[in-house]
Amino acid sequence: MGLLRTILCQESTKFKNVWTTHSASPIAYERGRIYLDNYRCCISSIAQEPRILYQKPKCSKSEKIEDALLLECPLGEMLPNPSDYKPSLIVLTVQNWLLRLSADCGEILEKVYLAGSCCKFRYLSWDTPQEVMVVKSAQNKLPAAARQAGIQQSVLFHLAVFQVLPLSFIGMLEINKKVFGNNVTDVAISNGILIVMYSMGLVRLYNFQAISEQFMEQPFDLGCEFNWNGEVGVVGKYPFGLPCNIKITDTPPLLFEASSLENAFQIGGFPWHYIITPNKKKHRGVFYICSLKDNALAKNGIQDMKCCSLEPDWIYFHPDMSGRIIHVGPNLIKVLKLKEVEDNTDQIEIAEDFIIMANRENCVNSSVTVTSSGRVVKKRLNLLDDDPEQETFKIVDYEDELDLLSTVAVTEIGADGRAHLDLRCNEHGILLKSIPLLESWDVTYSHEVYFDRDIVLHIEQKPNRRFSCYVYQMVCDTAKEDECSRHERTERASFKKGGRVFEYT
Repeated sequence: MGLLRTILCQESTKFKNVWTTHSASPIAYERGRIYLDNYRCCISSIAQEPRILYQKPKCSKSEKIEDALLLECPLGEMLPNPSDYKPSLIVLTVQNWLLRLSADCGEILEKVYLAGSCCKFRYLSWDTPQEVMVVKSAQNKLPAAARQAGIQQSVLFHLAVFQVLPLSFIGMLEINKKVFGNNVTDVAISNGILIVMYSMGLVRLYNFQAISEQFMEQPFDLGCEFNWNGEVGVVGKYPFGLPCNIKITDTPPLLFEASSLENAFQIGGFPWHYIITPNKKKHRGVFYICSLKDNALAKNGIQDMKCCSLEPDWIYFHPDMSGRIIHVGPNLIKVLKLKEVEDNTDQIEIAEDFIIMANRENCVNSSVTVTSSGRVVKKRLNLLDDDPEQETFKIVDYEDELDLLSTVAVTEIGADGRAHLDLRCNEHGILLKSIPLLESWDVTYSHEVYFDRDIVLHIEQKPNRRFSCYVYQMVCDTAKEDECSRHERTERASFKKGGRVFEYT
């Protein structure tokens, strides 16, 4: 990876748009694989020409995939089946089936039936990445007629938790308003913590392991027969599905609670700190960094960029596990660090590690201008901080294998928006490489940009559910090849493969 990083950052190394495709359904990307048509078509992004790994026939609406996670095999562990040593895709269907598919050919390796029509499972997430998976239902809501009749709905969510590779059932639990209260709006399990969110901005944390130990009525294994509440069936098989074997009857011990605007709450840093926004609309864009131990506000712990922009700034703990914090505004990226106060080792202060500024050297934003005749004209309106005519940061990400920070900045030139992906040293923020994206960037569309080793991938969502995917690959050109390429005309052609139309340069 160090060698690849060195090659990638060389001046002679370029990124070339090798092919493009369009779709009427959402496009997803996971580790070198592009998924189209609701995960029915899988294309390798590594080859210079699109290589279709598999393409499944059209399916009915009842087989529609709601969510998916890529599962990669653990290193240094003995697994029961040879197929477990290769990447697989775990998908959740609209009919509550959990399927494990081969990532290379789409073959079904395992299937688990979750539950009947009593709940609709819709979301997949990691509790512990590549180890423990959580399947969450949509919020249970009674039909309008039932509500008018006075029928009460006490169970709000269902959560099913699995150990992966080999796939094994840990337990299923209900989030009941009789236990957690009436105002629950969402729930999640992450890093062993049950997170419950409320409509008034309150966030409460509970120890999921302690809950499972205290309230589990009986453990079950997939594929085993069971007798549960008078029903006899097989765990994970149709029509019985999974038993709800974790029954929370009392409010569990509370680990922590905080009130934050829109339930925005993050934990990280060394020592542990959390980030919230005070629960009032006037504080939108203001972030408080506090100690998890005693709720003490860190020195310089109030971060406020005072942005005047349509899109708010955002903040999060750096994913490189350094304990740093990334704060992104329209024209400024701050990388912050936690350190002890010199004269008080019990207190933590927030200090700037480095800053990245947008390139706005040619931007003139004066409220007063003088015409050629000498007349002074005062502007009534100033430009917003994220005005399209000024370079504005849109995406900040981290490539963990190459230890590079990637930023996407956009400037509108005339009717077109132009974007470039910058690769920076993660330690100091020094610019190492800038990659122009050739396609126009409309700031009103939704965009995703992935930088994955030697691949750059741009997914764009246009109005009327039109999606486009642009694939760039690293190429190492010599000076002679660069000179020749200046005189060559760039042409785009299209061809059809597997029933799909691709464009390539």
